[in-house]
Amino acid sequence: MAKKYKKTLYACYLGFITQAIAANFAPLLFLTFHNDYAIPLGQIALIPMTLFLTQLIIDVFCAKFVDRIGYRKCIVASGICSAVGLAGLALLPDLLADPFAGIIISVVIYAVGSGLVEVLCSPIVEACPLDNKDAVMSLLHSFYCWGCVGVILLSTVFFAIFGVHQWKWLACIWAIIPLYNTHNFLTCPIERLVEEGKGMSIGDLLKVPLFWISIVLMVAAGASELSMAQWASAYAESAIGLSKTTGDLAGPCLFAVTMGISRAIYGKYGEKLNLMRFMLGSGCLCLVCYLLAAVSSSPLVGLIGCVICGFSVGIMWPGTISVSSGQLPRGGTALFALLAMAGDLGGALGPGLVGAITQNANDNLQTGMMVGCVFPLALIFSLIAMKRIQRRQNPKVDNRQTV
Repeated sequence: MAKKYKKTLYACYLGFITQAIAANFAPLLFLTFHNDYAIPLGQIALIPMTLFLTQLIIDVFCAKFVDRIGYRKCIVASGICSAVGLAGLALLPDLLADPFAGIIISVVIYAVGSGLVEVLCSPIVEACPLDNKDAVMSLLHSFYCWGCVGVILLSTVFFAIFGVHQWKWLACIWAIIPLYNTHNFLTCPIERLVEEGKGMSIGDLLKVPLFWISIVLMVAAGASELSMAQWASAYAESAIGLSKTTGDLAGPCLFAVTMGISRAIYGKYGEKLNLMRFMLGSGCLCLVCYLLAAVSSSPLVGLIGCVICGFSVGIMWPGTISVSSGQLPRGGTALFALLAMAGDLGGALGPGLVGAITQNANDNLQTGMMVGCVFPLALIFSLIAMKRIQRRQNPKVDNRQTV
């Protein structure tokens, strides 16, 4: 049985790697866009916002329409959109009169593909008749982390060898991965998560207290992850005085490595671990990491806090999905889509809040990180509330088996 669905797993692994390409490739080129096309930095800041907003729209779309359209058609469309968008990034800025318009159009197209991957790959894997689903889910999400590391490292090597001015060729090279993966999704077995007509509607989900706790947990998880990940490079540069390239490697790249290690560990040993305890311990560690970055007088200790934070948040996103799908087995696509929307919302709001506080504190990033402590605190309280609800519903059931 596991062998039959191996191709499905590989396709979803590549799907998350594609999502990592979509999220991390363009930010490596922000200064290039500024210098080559004379695009103001204020406009360039709209690129990641466009990515997140598009993914949020796709999350809502999936909650309403994916079950009608079908998983296979939508996930195949994700690969096509990702490939077209990445290739368009190399072509449209020179073809259109306004280069920034070409960039934004390309970002929207591959963000559609990225959003579909984010919503659909998790329920596709959840629907596979495999053992120890929560560990499998954690391993699946670890491929996003390895994709982030791969994009940063391989792009850095490519630019060092061929020059940043050859970035358009690299964009086309990255587009090959989702294009190839469309074949995998066309031919791999895909099962339905819930039988047609038996899944919970959005209205049904809104009436369940556990669902609302899961939403808060996902918002806090997305904010905790992205706030630290997006400011880690700036922290490395401002606090320690590293160069931009070294800061990228020492900050977000190591952050992604530790996050991937966390997910891989649970993917490997999940059947021996209690998921809720692992998540609670991770939430406490996340709070400690934020405090280290916020109050430490040693820049190096603060940077270590930033890096270890990746390990602490690694289990939160896939763990919340596993807990929620286990407690709400009829949640279906709507559940996965709304959880993804909550995570994206946290990812959009968290870094913005940290940045705004930092600016108001005369560019003191440590002050921004101190305010960011509210995110891991929300994680901890949400997990405690979720655990209490689980105990009331399943007083004699081991939490590891529940999820």
